[in-house]
Amino acid sequence: MSTTPSSAALAEFAATLKFESIPEPVIRRTEDLLLDWFGSALAGKNARAVEILATFVESMGPSDGPSEILIHRRSSSPLLAAMANAAASHVAEQDDVHNGSVFHPATVVFPPALAVAQALGLSGRELLTACVAGYEVGIRVGEFLGRSHYKVFHTTGTAGTLAAAAAVGHLLKLSPEQMLNAFGSAGTQSAGLWEFLRDAADSKQLHTAHAAGAGLTAAYLAQKGFTGARRILEGPQGLAAGMSSDADVSKLTDGLGTRWATAETSFKFHASCRHTHPAADALQQVLATHKIKASEVKRVTALVHQGAIDVLGPVTDPQTVHQSKFSMGTVLGLVAVLGRAGLSEFDASFKSGEVTAFHDKVVMELDPEVDGAYPARWIGKVRVETVDGRLLHGRVDEPKGDPGNTLSRPELEDKALRLALYHGGASELEMRAAMARLWAIADAPQVGRLLP
Repeated sequence: MSTTPSSAALAEFAATLKFESIPEPVIRRTEDLLLDWFGSALAGKNARAVEILATFVESMGPSDGPSEILIHRRSSSPLLAAMANAAASHVAEQDDVHNGSVFHPATVVFPPALAVAQALGLSGRELLTACVAGYEVGIRVGEFLGRSHYKVFHTTGTAGTLAAAAAVGHLLKLSPEQMLNAFGSAGTQSAGLWEFLRDAADSKQLHTAHAAGAGLTAAYLAQKGFTGARRILEGPQGLAAGMSSDADVSKLTDGLGTRWATAETSFKFHASCRHTHPAADALQQVLATHKIKASEVKRVTALVHQGAIDVLGPVTDPQTVHQSKFSMGTVLGLVAVLGRAGLSEFDASFKSGEVTAFHDKVVMELDPEVDGAYPARWIGKVRVETVDGRLLHGRVDEPKGDPGNTLSRPELEDKALRLALYHGGASELEMRAAMARLWAIADAPQVGRLLP
């Protein structure tokens, strides 16, 4: 067993990873994840918080830089493009998630990696390799920080800073020593608190923009000789000491180079917080099996893990579309009344009378089996009481989008196209051309622009 400190071992992996060392199925999965992220980024167009943030970063930098700001068809510096694209891709609640780390890798890995690859004229292979490095590092940091961390901290904002540093550091060809310095600078900037959910505040977009930008900054500084804490993760005054009570240092190096956590990442089917998905799938199962309408339901109990209660519990009366995506009652209401909880359903109906009435029938209850399996597995269980006195049960062991119940490439294309068209981020013709480029990214000598 290696005696190298965990931060250093993780940095060495991120710095030295080779395309040829990554199994082909993992490369194919990374292409899938890239397309899925691209659609989510385009769906952020016209979202108020995203537009404020994107307009701000554009005012801070050049209007003719090398890196693409997708929602505005403009270009800027890598730093500012990364921030804008990271904010845009985390608002529709359709970006990917890794179950075990409760972390959304795409929104903090692809924006800085794409921006830097475009700026440096790098190849598609270099981009994909760097993104795998970012996923592998970010996921392990999230797993290391544990469940206690996620109760208060938004892991995508905290672990995401390290993930962004790993991806960009790989593209900059940092040495292991430089990568370790980048991790130190990234970790000391890690931030993101869940309190924003209580106020329907815009902080979630700031979390991802900051993580992408701070990680990129850390990598560029390290390239120039700027030093960072060598044990930023496991040190006595590092991330775990300040942000976790159940950190497990073994998670940082778990299976590096043999266990590919990138391939464990799930796609999101419903346009809502992932904590709502297992129960939504289980409710859909009950409604379909027993041919029940929303009006025939008296009460629904979603049997959940503690993480769902921690994140969704504060949202009792959602006031905005985005806040409603963190309401178990609203999500199950949309599923029951309209058959799905997609982008248009949230926009048009999250406050409708029927959905609100169903919302009020939904409660969450901590379930020992579900909680014991979490976060490695996200089991969906619901108990449905009908108006005529029946008690029905639904169960889903792998929600739609998990690796064992994944989305096919045609399904991913359909999802990405819907996301692109949602607020006019791209036309169907533009999106189909972009998808063709993305499916062939591994053979591209230079990444280049994704949209005209």
